[in-house]
Amino acid sequence: MIVLEYKVKAKPHQCRAIDEAIKTVQFIRNKSIRYWMDAPKDTKIDRFALNKYSTELRSEFTFVKDLNSMAVQAATERAWLAISRFYENCKSKKTGKKGYPRFQKDCRSVEYKTSGWVLNPTKRRITITDKKGISELKLLGKWDIHQYPVKSIKRVRLLRRADGYYCQFCLNIAVTDVQPKTGKEIGLDVGIESFYTDSNGYQEPNPKFHQKAENSIKKSQREIYKKVKGSSGRRKARKIYAKKHLKVSRQRNEHAKRIARNVCTSNDVVVYEDLSVRNLVKNHCLAKSISDAGWYLFRQWIEYFAAKFDKLAIAVPPHYTSQKCSNCGVIVKKSLSTRTHICRCGCELHRDINAAKNILNSAKNREGHSRINATGVGVSTLIGESLLEQILT
Repeated sequence: MIVLEYKVKAKPHQCRAIDEAIKTVQFIRNKSIRYWMDAPKDTKIDRFALNKYSTELRSEFTFVKDLNSMAVQAATERAWLAISRFYENCKSKKTGKKGYPRFQKDCRSVEYKTSGWVLNPTKRRITITDKKGISELKLLGKWDIHQYPVKSIKRVRLLRRADGYYCQFCLNIAVTDVQPKTGKEIGLDVGIESFYTDSNGYQEPNPKFHQKAENSIKKSQREIYKKVKGSSGRRKARKIYAKKHLKVSRQRNEHAKRIARNVCTSNDVVVYEDLSVRNLVKNHCLAKSISDAGWYLFRQWIEYFAAKFDKLAIAVPPHYTSQKCSNCGVIVKKSLSTRTHICRCGCELHRDINAAKNILNSAKNREGHSRINATGVGVSTLIGESLLEQILT
């Protein structure tokens, strides 16, 4: 699966029509959640029941009927995705909150399946054929969709971001690019001092995108509260603030993608820690720095490129990787502020290099390697998630 993204050039009335379609999708999803909540206990509510309910909504509300029928079904699928995830968490007895479905207030996209849109023969324009009034949109971008047949396009999504509107094409195409074998193995230890440290002793600098842009972000945030609520000046200030956050997010994603690609092309086996970032950010002293580093995003790209390049990506438990000596295996207790590992066996290494060596040794000591099955997706889409699963994020 691959996702290609284009920026949309639209007129003001077309932008309003896209916003109206997005509001309709939000309405359908929330009504489906309410329908599931109010249903009697002995009534089975599944994906097909919600699709049937969407037909009732089309007959009841004119603005829902104006939206393409498959787009309405896609909206109910978003509701079922939240419900099914809640059921799975309850069934697996997940600790903590189970993710009970909640009503959405910030929907930003409308998704069409195989109908409701027509791609121009030049494949530089797309026409939305429902009654929302979106009509023809011009596509801007360098990603070449000409080499793919139209039948391979399974979904089309119109997405609203801080800097405009985008169109995403989800293509049912396998992404493979087998790279030559190098015979090298590497262990990676992610951190805050450096973005990652490998078992060869190399330390990648941490770019700290959010930290560099923090003063500018705070300044633009203060400008919002100087404006009158509901005024056009406040809307413009909010847009400037959102663009700054969007820029940091894109910088972090492109950096993680570039570094992960380089690591996977130069090594046959990549070993990393199976960190639970959700628990790590509970430390209020380090939460901002951990989030700014983007460890989980880096892991996702490693898994994606490992599957694409036919390489091996292995996640190992993170226990005692910093405390254990990589030379003799003795546990050497040290605080987080201690940056040098010194063992009585004579081993003296930087703390992160010692941890990276332990991570690689942990994978070697395992009986066998298990390949990570990461699914391929496109440039602006998160790895391992389908187009539908990303709508809720």
